[in-house]
Amino acid sequence: MRSPSPPGRRSPRSRALASLACLTALTACGPAQQTALPGSPGPTRSSVTARDTPGPDAPTSTSEVDVRRDGIEPAVVTGVRYARHRTYDRVVIDLDGEIPGYNVRWVDEFVEDGPGRPIEIRDGAYLLVTLFPANAHDEDGTPTWEDGPIYHAALRNLTDVVRTGDFEARVGIGLVLKRRAAFQIQEQDAPSRLVIDVAH
Repeated sequence: MRSPSPPGRRSPRSRALASLACLTALTACGPAQQTALPGSPGPTRSSVTARDTPGPDAPTSTSEVDVRRDGIEPAVVTGVRYARHRTYDRVVIDLDGEIPGYNVRWVDEFVEDGPGRPIEIRDGAYLLVTLFPANAHDEDGTPTWEDGPIYHAALRNLTDVVRTGDFEARVGIGLVLKRRAAFQIQEQDAPSRLVIDVAH
């Protein structure tokens, strides 16, 4: 016959059952929240800032966007970057100066600003971004957005980016897509940039 445990002490079986109950309670509540003790460093965070992280949702609009900004100095396009995200491809237009006005619309083909010659590139859909007032060169006429005019992206929907022009304070940037899809535009600062997300 097993003798009862002395007062104030639990049997090994009761201790095991108590531990199991605590573990079950913690699991039901989900993961514990990390907190910092006074005088101790808090949890570290990623160096990626909120403005650089993609949004959670895919774009939903295919409508033309037209934003006018008069009376400002021309912005200078310093480069164009692109990357694939989970539900969309992102194009970032880097700018020196204030974000200018812009127009984003679907076109049947890309035409070189000034001469008016068609740009020979083929795919399923063409989204044209025009910035104004803006330049892609400095005061000496040296290009600030180098190489091109066609930049191969090879993303999920975005196949190429095309510099369609840098003429009379207007810069044209063409997005060559496999198919017409919804897009959205964000203005971001510090540094200035225009972000275009196109759904896959």
